[in-house]
Amino acid sequence: MTITLDGTGLTLAAIDAVARGRAPVAISDDPAVLARVRGSRQRIAGAVERGEEIYGVTTLFGGMADVHVTREQLIDVQRIALWQHKSTTGPRLPEADVRAAMLLRANSLMRGASGVRMELIERLVAFLNAGAAPHMYQRGSIGASGDLVPLSYIGGSILGLSPEFLVDLDGETLDCVTVLGRLGFAPIDPEPKEGLALNNGTGASTGVAANVMTRALDALAMSLGVHALFAHALLATDQSFAPYIHAMKPHPGQVWAAARMADLLAGGQTIRSEAGGDRAARKGGLIQDRYGIRCLPQFMGPIVDGLATAARQVETEANTANDNPLIDPETGETFHTGNFLAQYTAVAMDSTRYFIGLMCKHIDSQIALMITPAFSNGLTPALVGNMKTGVNVGLKSLHIGMNQMSTQISYLGQSVADRFPTHAEMYNQNINSQAMNAANLARDQMDVTEHFLAAALLTGVQAVEVRALTETGSCDARTILSPATVPLYEAVRCAAGGEPEAGRTLVWDDMDGFIQPKVEGVLDAVARRDAIHAALTPVRDALEAFRA
Repeated sequence: MTITLDGTGLTLAAIDAVARGRAPVAISDDPAVLARVRGSRQRIAGAVERGEEIYGVTTLFGGMADVHVTREQLIDVQRIALWQHKSTTGPRLPEADVRAAMLLRANSLMRGASGVRMELIERLVAFLNAGAAPHMYQRGSIGASGDLVPLSYIGGSILGLSPEFLVDLDGETLDCVTVLGRLGFAPIDPEPKEGLALNNGTGASTGVAANVMTRALDALAMSLGVHALFAHALLATDQSFAPYIHAMKPHPGQVWAAARMADLLAGGQTIRSEAGGDRAARKGGLIQDRYGIRCLPQFMGPIVDGLATAARQVETEANTANDNPLIDPETGETFHTGNFLAQYTAVAMDSTRYFIGLMCKHIDSQIALMITPAFSNGLTPALVGNMKTGVNVGLKSLHIGMNQMSTQISYLGQSVADRFPTHAEMYNQNINSQAMNAANLARDQMDVTEHFLAAALLTGVQAVEVRALTETGSCDARTILSPATVPLYEAVRCAAGGEPEAGRTLVWDDMDGFIQPKVEGVLDAVARRDAIHAALTPVRDALEAFRA
């Protein structure tokens, strides 16, 4: 699948295909699109010839925009725009985030409002298609005048501004001039407006955010799969997901979550059907499920709605012209703007982290029920597999570790867009978004969340196997699970420890082996996005339809 850039229409799926999947990228051949790009470039060239005053072209930048430059200094000003922002160090951005940033910068320039030559876009696309990734860093951007520092590393690399701009290509770290030569390009100077057009945008923070959103939506689908396993293990009723309930409180996310859970549980042998209010099976126990199951749609609904909103904001930002100034190629008018402020990206990432924290809190509380005999409807203490030895302790330590992770996930859910510096860059950037901080924290949170979900999936598999043993005498949970949940069970079981066995749960005797490699196996499978991801395709597809 080739991703074609025309300044509009980039989806999270397309960004993911390029950033993580290395899908090829092409520039649109639509004459109208190309005419806009060339027209805005011609407008800048004409303005320079006529001696018009334009910010960042005939002036310096930001708080020094009152300094006017001569015709002889025009190229130097654009070089300086990139050169002086090669100013950070620290942790590198992951390659997928670098690729997303390059893709988004190219797409933004394709809107034809930035005044650049087509060759600059062609170089960005050539880097993407060759797998060339400039060294970029997590630190240095407050998301105010765009992501000036990180994007300057891209700009300096594709221009060949200095050999000190480094690029990874084919397993080597090379200077950008060497990489350009291998790709058939020579170093060039930025023309008026081009240095600013390359670094004055939201592509870095929004690229990170786009990758985070794909992972967050995957995590949401995974969490419903986790809850489906838990519901089977806890002998839950399906009445909590009845359409009538949610028609009476029709928040879109709540209705969607209830429908998905109903789909996932349909036909499960340990799911209590209370159609018509028949609760005979409840005699001697609680007449209704505890909140973690009964209120699942009401709890998950705001998370579904919130993540869908954040995803829409990030997708919209990925298709914007977000540098300053902007040029209307049809009228020739030049606009001094603030589209570089990545506030939508920052708020989307803050809210995503908050909602992911809620999601994991819910799962953690459900596991506490399952490992405690007083609340588990007959499961073994701590989900011990072989009770006959008298010394096995099951998944106690795993849940302690999950407690630690859920706390970390919640801590990372605190907002950053509403705090910290308001005095940047000579008080010119006197408000700023903190989008890069918000996005980097979201990526860090997703790393922990995927580990947490891997442990939760493993817990769910152990729980349904313990339940299968008590209900049928066989540990193979396929005998009790719904048709929609069996593929997830099989995928997790295989990733953690092989095919299901009739005579042994996943964790049987504690001394048979360590839990760590089982968790690592599931985590690796989550990262590969293969069988576990495929098992949840119906949920993920339904989520995309909900977002549409």
